Amino acid sequence: MAIKYQYNKTSLNDLNKQLKVREKALPTIKSKESALRMEVKKARDKANEINAELMRKINSYDQMSALWIEFEPGLVAIDDVDIKIMKIAGVKIPVMDDVKFSIKPFNLFSKPLWYAEGVTILKDVARLGLECEFIDEKVRLLDFTRKKTTQKVNLYEKIQIPGYKEAILKIKRFIEDEENLSKAAQKIVKTRHEKMEEEAK
Repeated sequence: MAIKYQYNKTSLNDLNKQLKVREKALPTIKSKESALRMEVKKARDKANEINAELMRKINSYDQMSALWIEFEPGLVAIDDVDIKIMKIAGVKIPVMDDVKFSIKPFNLFSKPLWYAEGVTILKDVARLGLECEFIDEKVRLLDFTRKKTTQKVNLYEKIQIPGYKEAILKIKRFIEDEENLSKAAQKIVKTRHEKMEEEAK
């Protein structure tokens, strides 16, 4: 990104202000980035934990696969998912609060004994599946924000701050050279005046 400036004191003051803003903001952005990095790691670990738990539950019911054939499809359905919004390191994250299920009525006397337990199992697995979706979204949102923050840190640290410093230095040198030339010119004019005055005497 090329920094636009002019070789004058107004431009120098503007660049100094811009540089101060960036130098002041950089530590805050860096700490946000490190907080996000930590949160992403925690969320990934939690996602792996929940996914593993879901797979364990599903695998533990494999021996019941023959029984699931007798299970009535559509007996358990998800009616609603209550969501609350949490802020983590300044990022709004949807969090699953509660899951509302609807269960079609069934006759306990005409159905197998394990039917009631089957309903509980389905609710548990569905709840865990939804939790996996939410934690994956949390990881995605946090990681996206972390990447954006890292880009901003790099932009400030590697491009803008050095760019402003270089531009400020160039303007200062230009102004100094201009002042030196002006002083030299004044000296020459003064010397000529003095010489002319002496010649006139």
